[in-house]
Amino acid sequence: MDLEFDEEARAFRTEVADWLRDNAPALSSMDTAEGFEQHRAWEHQLAEQRLSVVSWPREYGGRDAGLLHWLIFEEEYYAAGAPGRVSQNGIFLLAPTLFTHGTEEQCARILPSMANGDQIWAQAWSEPEAGSDLAALRASAERTEGGWLLSGQKTWSSRAAFADRGFGLFRTDPDAVRHRGLTYFLFDLRAEGVTVRPIPQLDGEPGFAEIFFDRVFVPDADVLGEPGGGWRVAMSTASNERGLSLRSPGRYLATARRLREFWGEGGEPADAADAVADAVIGARAYQLSTFETASRLADGGSLGAESSVNKVFWSELDIAMHETALELRGPFAECRDPWLDGYLFSLAGPIYAGTNEIQRDLIAERILGLPRGDR
Repeated sequence: MDLEFDEEARAFRTEVADWLRDNAPALSSMDTAEGFEQHRAWEHQLAEQRLSVVSWPREYGGRDAGLLHWLIFEEEYYAAGAPGRVSQNGIFLLAPTLFTHGTEEQCARILPSMANGDQIWAQAWSEPEAGSDLAALRASAERTEGGWLLSGQKTWSSRAAFADRGFGLFRTDPDAVRHRGLTYFLFDLRAEGVTVRPIPQLDGEPGFAEIFFDRVFVPDADVLGEPGGGWRVAMSTASNERGLSLRSPGRYLATARRLREFWGEGGEPADAADAVADAVIGARAYQLSTFETASRLADGGSLGAESSVNKVFWSELDIAMHETALELRGPFAECRDPWLDGYLFSLAGPIYAGTNEIQRDLIAERILGLPRGDR
């Protein structure tokens, strides 16, 4: 792994930093209708500069720049305090899955509108009785002429309240056991038979939604991978969610830098110094680990069970950094400010992308080779 950036990479970093300094806006919450459209407009602005998806091929809106440039972009993006990416379910989760399992027609049809924000995607994994145990899902799809009819319910669907399209697993063979007989579908959230019911959070904003399907037609062209082979495709999405794209180190480097600056203002508890140092070290360790992963992928490698280690690390690091910040805030910690908002969001980290309890099981079985225990 070479940590020395060449002239091209350094010039790209300067370009991104300068452009973000001049253009990154302050937007309303993306969990409101108004804020969602503001974030969509921001995605258009990024796409015009070919900064939305720098590592993608040019024909899909990228720069053919590779993962190193994407990591540089992410570092500068978070350092600039730029808005959250409303398109993250699409560009960070679905897109890598399309590159691996999609057809040329699917990539050409779907990726450009994803890159520029014309179509925002919702993640529709969980069901009322299928969360971390995704294979327990009950939503189904039956064959019909030219496609499939989807029925059932999804819940805790990220961005679904205002998104355009969604992706998720449905059972297409009711007689198959658990991980078999599942198919990965792409679907229109405004299609006939789809009902989207927003789920208000404690702040009243709908960051999630329930989706109900009443025999919703999906053409064969919107099946990703082979019918019945959806579990393998879904694990590709999950590996990206846990292992590389969803939580880039740039986010943690920026948080650690703010935390260090906050602590350095003076008057803070001396015993917090170790916790601040741990945050800085953890963010740097995550950065180096991610560079190693990117180098391995660039050499033709793939993400595997180690993505579970990654997910446990970044989710617990996020909580630890924000707990340290709230300790430094002292009696002001209960005031509504970015540190409190960040802390509340960090608490979801050990749950989404597969609970950390499940990830530890996977680490034990698939990396350490320990015997499978009863669950």
